[in-house]
Amino acid sequence: MKKKHRDNGYSITACVYRIFLIMRRRHHLFHFLYAFSCCLLLLFLTFSLFSSPPPVTNHHYLMSKKAVTANSIPDTTTAFRVPENEESKGHDIWSSRLSKFYYGCSNASSSFQTADVKTHHNRYLMIATSGGLNQQRTGITDAVVAAYILNATLVVPMLDQKSFWKDTSDFSEIFNVDWFISFLSKDVKIVKRLPMKLGKIVTPYYMRVPRKCTPKCYQNRVLPVFSKKHAIQLGKFDYRLSNRLDMDLQKLRCRVNYHALKFTDSILDMGKKLVERMRMKSNHFIALHLRFEADMLAFSGCYYGGGEKERIELSVIRKRWSTLHQKNPDKERRQGRCLLTPEEVGLMLRALGFGRDIHIYVASGEVYGGEETLKPLKALFPNLHSKETLASQEELAPFSLFSSRMAALDFIVCDESDVFVANNNGNMARILAGRRRYFGHKPTIKPNAKKLYKLFLNRNNMTWEEFASKVRTHQIGFMGEPNEVKPGRGEFHENPSSCICEDSKAMAGGDSTPHNDMHEVQVENNKRNVADEILTVDDHDQDLTTMDYVENGIGTQGKEDLYKSSLTKTDQPELDEWFSD
Repeated sequence: MKKKHRDNGYSITACVYRIFLIMRRRHHLFHFLYAFSCCLLLLFLTFSLFSSPPPVTNHHYLMSKKAVTANSIPDTTTAFRVPENEESKGHDIWSSRLSKFYYGCSNASSSFQTADVKTHHNRYLMIATSGGLNQQRTGITDAVVAAYILNATLVVPMLDQKSFWKDTSDFSEIFNVDWFISFLSKDVKIVKRLPMKLGKIVTPYYMRVPRKCTPKCYQNRVLPVFSKKHAIQLGKFDYRLSNRLDMDLQKLRCRVNYHALKFTDSILDMGKKLVERMRMKSNHFIALHLRFEADMLAFSGCYYGGGEKERIELSVIRKRWSTLHQKNPDKERRQGRCLLTPEEVGLMLRALGFGRDIHIYVASGEVYGGEETLKPLKALFPNLHSKETLASQEELAPFSLFSSRMAALDFIVCDESDVFVANNNGNMARILAGRRRYFGHKPTIKPNAKKLYKLFLNRNNMTWEEFASKVRTHQIGFMGEPNEVKPGRGEFHENPSSCICEDSKAMAGGDSTPHNDMHEVQVENNKRNVADEILTVDDHDQDLTTMDYVENGIGTQGKEDLYKSSLTKTDQPELDEWFSD
């Protein structure tokens, strides 16, 4: 009995010992498995660091980090993927099929009085333009019309040399002054300088007129002064003529803007070289007026995703304008008043059917954020060019110290491009849009920022095909097609409807008809006046003034006071118009 009890004791002890051995082995196995898992994790992290980088995203816009470009690595979890190189099918993206039905028409009617009949021999009008190149261009155009209304001889306009840009160029250094005088000789008498009286130049009487002054306004305010003074100078002459003018005066505007204002031969020759060099790279090219610059972003009041650094930097710039009120960035973006980021511009163009191999000329100053900001656009369109990359420093030397001359070179390339994209609604964008309508309705794309905003925000929740289809839908009416905008809507220099006529023969024999979304055609003999400047807000008018670029008396500390002494309370809204080129 005792022996049996002893055997049971041994067996229990043996079992306990075996369990101990098993547990010990499993403990070592656990450590082994743990160490093996750590090695695998380290290998995975090392592979991730040295593999291809993730898709580039725009760090200036707070969006999902799943943005996909043509260089992305295949990812089955991401629905939104930009095709490598897919061009539009079914229609010509480089021209309008309706453009052949319309042409620019600016000849005077038989009832339009000529200069030799109506000009008073002892009545001289001078104007001082304001702002940069394109803002001054609008002032020059309107000055000719004002001189015609007042039956006065126009003295060649003085250009703004005191603004932020500090460009010392005079009229003859930017425009062909002899051509300007001779081309308009039948419309308005123009002289280069005031006449001499008793051995001295006549001293002009200085005055100003309200914004968007009508012909009756000029006759009531300025004409009586001519009875006492032989020479009058109208200061700060920008946007001083109404949109509401009769047909002949509107056509005179077009003759000045589209025919009389020619750049000097040196500017034209350099501009021609830039265009030729773009043509050597590709049969077609896009010109992009990007305008993603610090002053522009600060004035917009929008947030572009650059974090605290962006907020501080743009806030400092924004303080230069004491009259600017605080804006709600989200509200501004919802209302379409914010610039598209370079990446968004690229996505829009790819969605419209422009392939990755397209060459783009970028007309812009210094981009905020530099090359880092441009990376997403370059990933979508690697072939980006500018006047600085197309021409040598020696070639640009005669122009590089003068902002208006450099702007003129950009103007020429943008005008000659097959497609022009305006990422804002400033003066250069408006003038080029009107000019391209007048000379054949060449495609001019203006982003429908109000509609595209939500699309960009939610793009990672849809496929590329869905995204591209919605972009094309939202951009209907924003592609520079004939009659996209009702006659009289918007600013006349952008929509010169009085100077656009139907080609009745082409209409009769044409095989294309206007889209259903097109507005009713205005024919040449339609004599109704252009609508007044009081506009109904729609997608086309969403950012009529707030996207203009600062040009006048602002920039660095101290310069904002340049014109303070001459501004009145009624002039303060003109701050919006300082944003142009």
